[in-house]
This record gives sequence, structure tokens and C-alpha cells, in this order.
Amino acid sequence: MSGSGSGSGSGSSETERAAAKAALRRAALAARAAGGDQAALERNLRAALASHAGQVLAGYWSMQGEPDPRPAMQVHDGPLCLPVVPGRDVPLIFRRWRGEALAPGPLGTSQPPDSLPEILPEVLIVPMLAFDSGLHRLGYGGGYYDRTLEMLRAIGPVTAIGLAWQVQRVDSLPVGPFDQRLDLLVTDTEILRPAV
Repeated sequence: MSGSGSGSGSGSSETERAAAKAALRRAALAARAAGGDQAALERNLRAALASHAGQVLAGYWSMQGEPDPRPAMQVHDGPLCLPVVPGRDVPLIFRRWRGEALAPGPLGTSQPPDSLPEILPEVLIVPMLAFDSGLHRLGYGGGYYDRTLEMLRAIGPVTAIGLAWQVQRVDSLPVGPFDQRLDLLVTDTEILRPAV
């Protein structure tokens, strides 16, 4: 995906940032539809997860052209969980998942049923619409992962691994004060780590 958003300069108002993000979301949806190399993405995600063996891993059930983390999740050596949207403007919760059938959730999602126990993830695979080299992500606009990462990071160490097709990369994203940065980003062509 070519192009860029406005930077995170102090002159950017919240209204301008929201408008820039809305425009980027429209372009990112179109770019994501091109997809990428699922086999290469799976190899890179497995490599990124290798150092997290034994930790509780939260993935997601892919939809609308999102890269699919499930093949790599299935070989993870540790407990798995999936996100549940409990309501608007609140963090996600996570329920232990061992392959049980999922229930329809809000916003077109699929999620574990309420009968499965809640569990706190130590590593999260995070979906997105776009990303930049600074490990910033553009989500869908609900703020669910930003709220969730803020909450989990206040509790203890957690690793957020973004997952995207390389075509979803942009030069820069408009970043607000509540946007949570990723720790790592995996695409079908690279594993992007923080600049030292």
C-alpha cells in the first residue's frame, strides 16, 4: 500500500487525526484485499513465536481478508485463547480455546462461548488495517486493542505482535496519545522489530 498519513506532530488536532485515519482505513481495506503469501507469513509468524513457547498466546479468527494466524497458533507450545468483545468502549477479554466451536460475536467476529474460562494472554497476535515502520498500527476504529494493551501492560509484561500483509504498509500513520505501539510486526516478507 503506497502513501502515508500525517505524522504525530503536536500541531495535529484530534479531529484532523480522526479524518486522516478514516481516509487511511478506506485505502487500507482496498490494499489488504490484494492479500499476500500465506505460507511465507506462517513461516515468519512461527519464527516470531518461537521464543514465546509455554506462554499464553492470544490469536484471532481471521475475517475480511485478514492474514490467518491459526496455522501458526495450532503448533504453538502453550495455552491458546481468543478475544471476546464484551461491549463498546471497553477492553477485550480472552477465553481459553482448544478448538471448540465459536459463537457469533459483534462486528462480524467469531468468539469463544461464555462457557469457556477467561485467561490473561502474555502474547497477542494483533490484526490491523495498516502499519508503519515505527510499529504503529491502524485498527478498525473501535479502540479495542489499544484499550486492551494498555490494560494488560499495566498488569505485567505482554508482547504485542502485529500481523499483516506487506501491502498494508504505509510510510507513516497519524498517532494519538492512546494508540498502543506494537512490540513486533510480522508480514509475509519480514519480521519488523523496534529500532535500537
